[in-house]
Amino acid sequence: MNLTSIHFLYEYNYWASTKILMAATNINQEEFLASASFPNGSLRGTLVHIVAAEWIWRLRVHEQVYPSSLLNQGDFPDLLSVLERFQEEEGKMRSFLSTLDEEKLLSTVVYKHTTGREYSQLLWQILTHVVMHGMQHRAEAAAILTDLGHSPGDIDLIVYMRDRG
Repeated sequence: MNLTSIHFLYEYNYWASTKILMAATNINQEEFLASASFPNGSLRGTLVHIVAAEWIWRLRVHEQVYPSSLLNQGDFPDLLSVLERFQEEEGKMRSFLSTLDEEKLLSTVVYKHTTGREYSQLLWQILTHVVMHGMQHRAEAAAILTDLGHSPGDIDLIVYMRDRG
């Protein structure tokens, strides 16, 4: 994995998240909070989980900060608060990504899990994981939105590449 590929994956990541978030602007508060049969329990829970994962991984790899828990969905009462956090995290991640070079991408990162257990992985592997993990949960959010009658449309990588020309 090289720096160009990581930047490409993150452009895709933010394109796909934007499609999900824009579709979510069509739902009401009750739908935002409604129970869903996915691990994070609701559209709100799913969206907060996506942004929380990006947040915690950025803290680990960039700031060497190791929170003992993810963000609490209760701290995000409405879609606007989630949208704002997505924008904030995207800006911070883009800023971090802009500091990377090929050597740094191949470096080993030692970090602590929320349980306190220590792990180590190559930075490019962690950054790729963040995008793939987000994609899993964006698919769940897309299913919830589709069930509510507000499909975000295709969020496949190939569709992103075709849209880019």
